[in-house]
Amino acid sequence: MMLASLLGTYLDLFFVGKQMYEFPVRLLPRIFSINIAFTLIGLPVFVMIFISCISKVNKWGRAGIIFFVSLLMPIFEKFAEVLGFFVHNEQWNHLYTFFGYLLFLTIISAFYQWLEKQTR
Repeated sequence: MMLASLLGTYLDLFFVGKQMYEFPVRLLPRIFSINIAFTLIGLPVFVMIFISCISKVNKWGRAGIIFFVSLLMPIFEKFAEVLGFFVHNEQWNHLYTFFGYLLFLTIISAFYQWLEKQTR
């Protein structure tokens, strides 16, 4: 979860800095340009649920879960935009979200699998 929070925070800082998107609604907007509630609470909870799911399936199940969740993320992102929590610039393509989460979840899964091997 710590790795996910760090990756999520740095990716948000990068994309907000590049003005690819912004968070109009966020905690402490004068201090933080990103939504720290998401990166410090939402993302770790999401990753806990994700790890719980992938720990119960084989490698094809993990791949399926990663793919399915990656497909869902652009939909959730669009919903967050409708609610006013998220704003993209006109250059943003929601396929970036799909591929970004595909890579992100693959990294988290690989790290989890590596940790599992280290603790055996």
